Amino acid sequence: MKTHTVPPPTPVASPGELMDGRQRLRLVLVLGSLIAIGPLTIDMYLPALPSIVDDLRITSAQVQLTLTGTLAGLALGQLVIGPLSDAFGRRRPLLAGVALHVLASVLCVMAPNIEVLGALRVLQGLGTAAAAVVAMAVVRDLFSGAAFATLFSRLILVMGVAPILAPTLGSGVLGWTNWRGIFVVLAVFGVVLLVVAALGLPETLPVALRRSAGPVATLRTYGALLRDRTFVGLVLVAGLAMAALFAYVAGSSFVMQGQYGLDEQEFGLAFGAGAVGLIVATQLNVRLLRRYTPQRILVSSLVAGTVAATVLLAFAVTGLGGLPALLAALWVVLAAAGLAMPNAPALALSRHGEAAGTASALLGAVQFGTGAVAAPLVGVLGTGAVAMALVVAGGMVCAVVVLLVVVRPARLGALDPVPVAGAAH
Repeated sequence: MKTHTVPPPTPVASPGELMDGRQRLRLVLVLGSLIAIGPLTIDMYLPALPSIVDDLRITSAQVQLTLTGTLAGLALGQLVIGPLSDAFGRRRPLLAGVALHVLASVLCVMAPNIEVLGALRVLQGLGTAAAAVVAMAVVRDLFSGAAFATLFSRLILVMGVAPILAPTLGSGVLGWTNWRGIFVVLAVFGVVLLVVAALGLPETLPVALRRSAGPVATLRTYGALLRDRTFVGLVLVAGLAMAALFAYVAGSSFVMQGQYGLDEQEFGLAFGAGAVGLIVATQLNVRLLRRYTPQRILVSSLVAGTVAATVLLAFAVTGLGGLPALLAALWVVLAAAGLAMPNAPALALSRHGEAAGTASALLGAVQFGTGAVAAPLVGVLGTGAVAMALVVAGGMVCAVVVLLVVVRPARLGALDPVPVAGAAH
């Protein structure tokens, strides 16, 4: 009697893996433009804060609330828009969100007082959230696992460059107009982005895979995601790594200029060098993924970042080595974060491709929320190197603890999707 061996199933290529090089490049450019609108909206008007204070006759604390409003809109908006993108597809929530951003930007130009400006900045944040969520969800629709981490590493190049260039662009705009002109530029960019998204971004979520948009179904989906211990752990790891990065951004100017006496140009060079280190690390991640799994890169980078952050704290407390030693340790931490940031989301979202929008929203909200907490925490602790180093080290240490205790890399295994139980289609 003859026996027949059953051949192993042939792996099914994801839609993104069927793209050629030109199609992938176009996708990166479109999604990179979507991601850039967030940093530009948040950071481009920072150089104008003093002039807004003078023009509207308000206090510095009042104008800072407009920034808080933007961040709040961006965080809350992701939680709302994520489920909507799972229910109605990616394009409609995206285009509606960018249109809201354009409208809010135009109205900011005409804002008569700080109260109106603050409310409009919240609307800007809501519109920006659509771009952030949909960009991540589209990548997950098309790619998974190492391929997701590879493409996301390319997008982090934009995420790293945009916040650095945004204040410089804002300063340039202020050279020929007042603070209201910055919102004109944001409105124009939003219109361009609306056209680019409408013409260059196809729908990536088939109708058959869409989910219910009802509040009960949405809450059920969020509940199911939160019951996935590994997913929650990876989301927290991504958020804590982001918190370390935000702590550096929030405290670096006070430390380098106030404590170590750098002028504005010297600070710009030092800050830019750190950003270059982070960006180079994200691009190195693409090469590393050809030889190692995202799990291994994530564990190694977080351990290295924690060691560097501990050394950073020691340098800050003792003053040993001065500013050069402090910067060297900081740059290693940033490089480690640059390796961790693409891989933690890739591992998390690979578990829930069927609810990519909702999962991306939860991931973005946690990342943004922990980062937003880290920034003022540096100010509460002080303006010196010790305060900044404490928060940076705290974020990295907590990330490693969560990874080892909650995620448990040895149990992470293959990147097989884990269905969200009980969610209505």
